Amino acid sequence: MELKGKKVFVTGAEGFIGSHLTEALVGKGCNVTALVQYNSFGNWGWIDTFPETVKKEINVVSGDIRDYFGLKSALLGNEVVMHLAALIAIPYSYSAPDAYAKTNVLGTLNVMQACRECDVLKVVHTSTSEVYGTAKYVPIDENHPVQGQSPYSASKIGADKIVESYFYSYNVPAATIRPFNTYGPRQSARAIIPTVITQILSGKKEIKVGNLKPTRDLNYVSDTIRGFMLTAERDDSIGQVINIGSGREISIGDLVNKIANIMGKEIDIISEEQRMRPEKSEVFRLLGSIEKASKILGYEPQVSLDEGLEKTIKWLSENVERYKTDIYNV
Repeated sequence: MELKGKKVFVTGAEGFIGSHLTEALVGKGCNVTALVQYNSFGNWGWIDTFPETVKKEINVVSGDIRDYFGLKSALLGNEVVMHLAALIAIPYSYSAPDAYAKTNVLGTLNVMQACRECDVLKVVHTSTSEVYGTAKYVPIDENHPVQGQSPYSASKIGADKIVESYFYSYNVPAATIRPFNTYGPRQSARAIIPTVITQILSGKKEIKVGNLKPTRDLNYVSDTIRGFMLTAERDDSIGQVINIGSGREISIGDLVNKIANIMGKEIDIISEEQRMRPEKSEVFRLLGSIEKASKILGYEPQVSLDEGLEKTIKWLSENVERYKTDIYNV
């Protein structure tokens, strides 16, 4: 399917990945409607930072995926739906599991029902590598068992199954993209890379993090966005779950030291108890197989970890005032 000229509806368009995807869709020549979460400040998240030339090409709608009627009204007339809206912070899911179920599971149900009733041509649903839990084998392919090791991951497993059920039960043309650990400009400080970089930029010598042992498959945001675009364009992706990652892993400890080396800083690493997941909830190893993405989508990552970190450091150095480096961002 050719995306150019298509009417594309993006949920979660104001967030980290959603804002990059929204920009890419505008650049592709799509007619984009961006659903941002309603707030009384009229805040459009990262969309507010877009150049006016880009912003004027976007139809921004404030709403909430938990509200079916408003969602359907906003979605009506669109041809492609990119569903990214979700609660994603794992630590917060321990204290607010009900909110995660309502947003991620019931919100996705609303999206899929609206897509069904509006006869959309394609739905791309966003999953997460967290649904796999700690790897039982590596690289993790799409047949790997799923395990709800946090309320967040459980809610995303539920969302994935809702999407699957609408494909099988109602023939809704849906594909599920399962990104591994995306990083880059605009990511919140709840994630490891911006929290380390912003602490160093603020002059701290003791860098506070959580568990240093887990490994992660880190993928620069432009590579993840390419995965979204290819998934939307390729008809063979319908009915499929597709990993999007880098195919490489690094431990958190090694990652922190790599960031410090790139920035030319000597640091001491402090593992704080409050930043640790409950022992049985920690996902100790994530390394994704991207063989299926390569075969179906022609996807290959293009940005190395060092290059991606350098780009992220540059952006954060210009935007560090946006971050509260003196608190732990849950």
